[in-house]
Amino acid sequence: MSLVSKTDYDFSGFATRVGIRCTDGRTIMKDAFKHQDGAIVPLVWQHCHNDPSNVLGHVLLENRNSGVYCYGKFNDTESAKHAKELIRHKDITSLSIYANQLKEAKGKVFHGCIREVSLVLAGANPGAVIDNISFAHSDGSGIEYIDETEAIIYSGEEGLFHGEVSEMREDKNYEEIFNTLNDEQKDMVYQMLVHAATSGKNDDVKEKKDEDDRTVQEIFDTLTEEQKKVVYYLIGAALEEQASEFAKHDDVGGDEFMKTNVFDQSTRDEKRNVLSHSQMENILKDGKKYGSLRDSFFAHTEAYGFDPVDILFPDAKDVTDGLQTIRRRTEWVEDVLKNTNHTPFSRIKTRIANLTVAEARAKGYIKGNLKTESVIPLMKRVTTPTTIYKKEKLDRDDIVDIADFDVVVWLKREMRSLLDEEIARAILIGDGRQVGDPDKISEECVRPIAMDDGNLFVERIQINPNATVEQFIDEVVRSRKYYKGSGNPSMYTTTDLLTEMLLVKDGMNHRMYKTTEELASVLRVKNIVEVEPMNTAVRKVGDDEYEIMAIIVNLKDYTVGADKGGEVNLFDDFDIDYNQEKYLIETRISGALTVPKSAIVFERKKLNTTGNEGSTGGGGQTGG
Repeated sequence: MSLVSKTDYDFSGFATRVGIRCTDGRTIMKDAFKHQDGAIVPLVWQHCHNDPSNVLGHVLLENRNSGVYCYGKFNDTESAKHAKELIRHKDITSLSIYANQLKEAKGKVFHGCIREVSLVLAGANPGAVIDNISFAHSDGSGIEYIDETEAIIYSGEEGLFHGEVSEMREDKNYEEIFNTLNDEQKDMVYQMLVHAATSGKNDDVKEKKDEDDRTVQEIFDTLTEEQKKVVYYLIGAALEEQASEFAKHDDVGGDEFMKTNVFDQSTRDEKRNVLSHSQMENILKDGKKYGSLRDSFFAHTEAYGFDPVDILFPDAKDVTDGLQTIRRRTEWVEDVLKNTNHTPFSRIKTRIANLTVAEARAKGYIKGNLKTESVIPLMKRVTTPTTIYKKEKLDRDDIVDIADFDVVVWLKREMRSLLDEEIARAILIGDGRQVGDPDKISEECVRPIAMDDGNLFVERIQINPNATVEQFIDEVVRSRKYYKGSGNPSMYTTTDLLTEMLLVKDGMNHRMYKTTEELASVLRVKNIVEVEPMNTAVRKVGDDEYEIMAIIVNLKDYTVGADKGGEVNLFDDFDIDYNQEKYLIETRISGALTVPKSAIVFERKKLNTTGNEGSTGGGGQTGG
């Protein structure tokens, strides 16, 4: 079977139309899929992707001003032959697309990627239908077809689209048919055109009456089918021009097309000026001279009393989604939370037998002597859970007034991000709050690696405050022998220290390490992770403070536990007394290193104001 082309196809029609509100609430904008013009994608039955027999063939996509048109060709499977018969008998007329990688705002899709086109019983887009059938005499299946090319007239949204209204031929002589309307009908059409040219897409049809006048819908229903086709063409042209203008000038996240309801008589009279028959006739007549109905309309605005300033100079638009925030870099947070070990219980117990002491060694025996037992020291540590939370509130008035983005969704997303950051910080270096602070995360429940027991779980290496960065690198390499943890560890450090290490040069003034990966290889670690909060992290011992320079650890040796119900939960409540929405996100967890000597912490003593060191802390001191 040959590939589909614009001259060799079984059927064609619009896979999706622009400017029509789909049943899923989305509106496809002009050129949303322009980059796929000429692409070939699968033809599927009812978007069913779980069975190869549901693939019926393929379609060729063609981008048009009014939507994405497609040319379909069936394969030779039994399912495809059955589907071909359904189309030939007009049992199936609707098409639908499956697309992803969507860029959308306020229900408007500005970009995406069509993955397949489906034959469906009822599509989400009212304008997506088969409008042409072109089967050959025989497809080799024994079923004979006659040559036929037929247009299927279909109803779009709210009866406003019948057939190819935006591509109606000039030889239809719609002006002659338009002149058969009576004055009341013409008035109705004029107002619909004004609305389409200035606002855009027509949405709902409401039956709202004035006391002495019929609704636009009632007048519209008096038209013949031939007259309606002319109206559809005129409105379709106005809508297409409006959609084209919107695509050129409006930012993502702009206002909805429709500001008022064209079928609402009261809305029309209160909010819009009314053009006379002669004025509207002049606009229509001058349409060819100005090139489009829209240009002709704006050319007459001053004379007819319309002010297009709000249309030509719309309000400023956000170029980003929601608020912009000033915050710390948080790439390291995902690394920490992803690599730690997780358990479904929150009480973490660690029991350790120290086999390195002399008493634990095996002994030689001399005949006649008493054999004595070895003494193996046993140690146990239990870590219990604590609750970590973040609470926020918003005045309901502010939620209602902020209309250009969903502030509640934004707030909840930021709350989760800040909670994750605080947990990751507590795991690595602690939250930095003073002991006794009611907001401090207990270091007995989530044990920071940098502050953990230096005699059992962590090996501390103290760097001389006057040591050079080259000496620090040498000490990191030498200290690798103390690491007893799992596999190949990572190094967590500050941006400043990483920068200084990368700037180290040899005697020829060439940089020693061209990339972070080269440096990591020299330091004997898997990778180097920058942690911004480490810039101010210190460990206090009496009156002395030690700056945390780097941590080498495989976070697989750090266990985070949470009982059922203690996982991250989000709550919201409304305070009726203060008219406030309140939000709480919290988790109840424990965390601790569970492997002895599984981390190496490099630190240096901070100098006092006279430039001299304070008292000597525990552990060895190296460098310069």
